[in-house]
Amino acid sequence: MDLDVFVSAHRAEWDRLDDLLRRRRSLTGAETDELVTLYQRTATHLSLIQSSAPDPQLTGRLSQLVARARSAVTGTRRASWRDVTRFLTQGFPAAVYRSRRWWVPTALVSTAVAALLGWWIGTHPEVQASIAAPDELRELTRPGGQYETYYSSHPAASFAAQVWTNNAQAAAMCLVFGVFLGLPVLWILFQNMLNLGVGFGLMSSAGRLDTFLGLVLPHGLLELTAVFVAAGTGLRLGWTVIDPGPRSRRTALAEEGRAAVGMAIGLALVLFVSGAIEGFVTPSGLPTWARITIGVTAELLFLAYVYVVGGRAARSGDTGDLEAAERSATVPTAA
Repeated sequence: MDLDVFVSAHRAEWDRLDDLLRRRRSLTGAETDELVTLYQRTATHLSLIQSSAPDPQLTGRLSQLVARARSAVTGTRRASWRDVTRFLTQGFPAAVYRSRRWWVPTALVSTAVAALLGWWIGTHPEVQASIAAPDELRELTRPGGQYETYYSSHPAASFAAQVWTNNAQAAAMCLVFGVFLGLPVLWILFQNMLNLGVGFGLMSSAGRLDTFLGLVLPHGLLELTAVFVAAGTGLRLGWTVIDPGPRSRRTALAEEGRAAVGMAIGLALVLFVSGAIEGFVTPSGLPTWARITIGVTAELLFLAYVYVVGGRAARSGDTGDLEAAERSATVPTAA
């Protein structure tokens, strides 16, 4: 594209749009129609310049012009309870459902890795000795030891808040760092599985695996699922950098990135529930079967929410991205 020729050919349209925007409160019906037409043309011009001949100064000017025109055409929109309802009943579950081909394998592989690490640690005393001294290991795994008292060492409310904050940060990091080809996501995921495997291995070697599972399963099922969803979505975002498909890389990253931000908010709510279970149910005096039942129920409800509610929303065309009217205008991309 010859940028100078392009600017010369369309400058008059941009100036005319700017003039209409300056006096938009007194436009006639014909001028209003003209404003809409010029807005659509200028948005297309901006997309062409961004993809073919990016010029920072011109792109900045047209971006401001398109934003002003869009505001004039669509009006100022404020968030409402309708947006919250749509997000919870369509956007978030649809985004999780669409990512299932990434997070389900991530969950299966990660669980297998944690189990193998636990078996390796639990059956090899020399590995246990490299983790801590024998006295320290006994203090960790004995009845009333650190593994058990960890969940009741702080007031339930503050402990739940701390757990929620830490887990939400880990999930957000998986989503954000996915853009770096997914490599940081793999490291975060491995660290989580290593911690799980160490606890599994040490408690099983002490003959207290049932106690360990009774402490982890009530909150861990939902918590780990949220982490797997975040990791799988982060890996998907990383793959989008490599293979954006029929979309331009810029458009693909924008769409998947917006969906990932929505997922971060939704997963924070999911982790709030798991944090509440970890703070109030896990250290409670309820029988082990009752605590595990609560954890399994929470997990099944979340999976039903994703596969039933999210599946229905995804089949109706919802992707977890912004609604079509709220997205920036783009130019079609050839496959």
